[in-house]
Formats: sequence, C-alpha cells, structure tokens
Amino acid sequence: MDTERIITNHVLEQDEQLDNSIRPETIDEYIGQKEVKENIKVFVEAAKMRNEPLDHVLLYGPPGLGKTTLAYIIARELGSNIKTASGPSIEKSGDLAAILSSLEPGDVLFIDEIHRMPRYIEEILYPAMEDFSLDIIIGGEGNSRNIKIELPPFTLVGATTRAGDLSSPLRDRFGIVSKLQFYTVEELTLIIERTSRVLSMPIIKEAAIELAKRSRGTPRIANRLFRRVRDFALVEGKKQIDLEIMQKALLRLGVDQSGLDETDHQLLYAIIHKFNGGPVGVEAIASSIGEEISTIEDVLEPYLLQQGFLKRTARGRIATQKAYEVLHLNYQNTIFQEDHFS
Repeated sequence: MDTERIITNHVLEQDEQLDNSIRPETIDEYIGQKEVKENIKVFVEAAKMRNEPLDHVLLYGPPGLGKTTLAYIIARELGSNIKTASGPSIEKSGDLAAILSSLEPGDVLFIDEIHRMPRYIEEILYPAMEDFSLDIIIGGEGNSRNIKIELPPFTLVGATTRAGDLSSPLRDRFGIVSKLQFYTVEELTLIIERTSRVLSMPIIKEAAIELAKRSRGTPRIANRLFRRVRDFALVEGKKQIDLEIMQKALLRLGVDQSGLDETDHQLLYAIIHKFNGGPVGVEAIASSIGEEISTIEDVLEPYLLQQGFLKRTARGRIATQKAYEVLHLNYQNTIFQEDHFS
C-alpha cells in the first residue's frame, strides 16, 4: 500500500470528493484555529455591516490545515459565490483576465498555491486588488495598446504553504494575513469524531484519540487515515472502529506511534547514517532519498521540526536525540547540535 500518499501535499481526486462531503460549511462548525477563526468572524461581520467587500485575505501554513475550507467558509459567511483557481494554472495575462472578468460584485476569488503564480501575472493582479481594475496590453510589437477593464468589487483569498516566496508587493496588498497552526490532539479527536458521524462509521473514543496522535497535527491526514482504517474495519466485518483494528490498520499503513511513515524514516535514517547525523543541506537529503526538495520543505519538514525530530542550523539539518529514539538507534551528539535557529 502506498503510504506516502497519506501525507502528500497533493489532493487526489477521490479524496477531494470525500473532503468536500465532510468539509464544515460554517465558521461555527470549523474546528480548531481558534484565533484565526474568531478574527475572520469579526472581519466578515464588519464588512457586511459596512456593505463593503472583505479585505483580501492571505492564509498560509503547512498543507492540509484547512486553508481551502476557510476560503469556502468565508464566501458562505459573506453570502457570496466563490471562484477558484491555482497559481500554476494562471500562466498568461489572458488567463487572469478571464478569471477576473467573470466575477460578480462581492464574489470571492480563491487562488491556491498563490506563491507559484508567475511574477508578471502578480503585477497584473496589483491594480485588480487595489483599484478593482485590470490593465492589459494586447497586440504585438508596434501594434500594441493598453486596455483598462473595470472590475466589480471582490475579495481575493490566497492560500500558500510558502509565504516567504510571495513578493513583498503582493503580500502587502492583503489586508488580512493569517497563519494556520498544527492542530492539537484534542482538536483532531473532535474532527475525527465528526468525520465518523458524517461517514456513518462509529469510532470509540480511545481509537479516535490514538488516531489523532498519529495524524501529524493535520486534519487532512486525520481524515485520510480514518478512511483507510474504515476500509480495514469494513473488510473485517466490524460495525465500529475500535482500538485493535485502528492499530492493526496503521501498522499495515506503516504509520508509527508518532505519526511518522516510511518516508519520514528514510529522511531521518539518511541524515543519521549517510551524513553522520548532520548538519546536511536539504539538496543532499533530497538526492539521497529520491524526493523533491519542495516535498521535503513543504510536507515532511514542518512536522519533523515542530515535533523536535530535526533542527535547522546555519550549516544544514541535524537529527536530534528524539530522531534517534524513534528509530531505536544509539544517540550520537554532533559538535553543531546547539548551533541552530528557529
């Protein structure tokens, strides 16, 4: 079974359909991200009282924390329609012009992976965000002309896993910037229990808590693991998910008690065995385990750093004592162990 797909940054088509079926529809149904949720609730209510569009919103943080869900909730709370796009799909000025010209007054435009939008597209987006106008040049050399298109007031919601990759001019045009944090075990337990009700597969409390502990602080992973555990329960003829079937399923899926899977283990083993525990650059790690640098930085590292399995230093990544322990290895301290930054 392909365990890497459990924690991948990509949303599979079948998973997206299921995610839509269990996605909360209102701000009050949304579990976790308390501070972000409460602030957005105030901003939305104030915008409605002023009868003005909500300021543009930037949501950032590791994948799977609910950025897309929040975008849909914002649109619903505003009573508006939502149009969606992704940064990589907007390759030409005409692509952006087509999207923007299709908006109705008060619409929400959600752009996922906005950091992957080309810089020259960003520059076209600036006046659209500031003045609700679109300036585009049509025609070739010697026969080009500038066209200005007035746009209806709208709210742009951008989502990114790499806020640092956004240009300063684009980032500065978002009036609301919110960082999404990893979820607590308690919050993930509530999400898992809600998913079990929506999908009509009961789960006992102890199993829900244990599953939450192995979900890397991420609702998307919690829901994917729940669906895979549900498969094992159904095949074995169980009418609910208990602790035994949950542990058996996660063992088969290669997910350990810390929520680490085979790819995490490979990364930590590589640092320890091939690079003597570090420090080592991310490029060398990626090459040694056959992963993309972006996968390591966006998908694997955030949780490993947050949980203390890795440290980032001026010289590279270092495996911590906790990494040795989870791999059942004897700890080898390095002379660079304390030379780290957050």
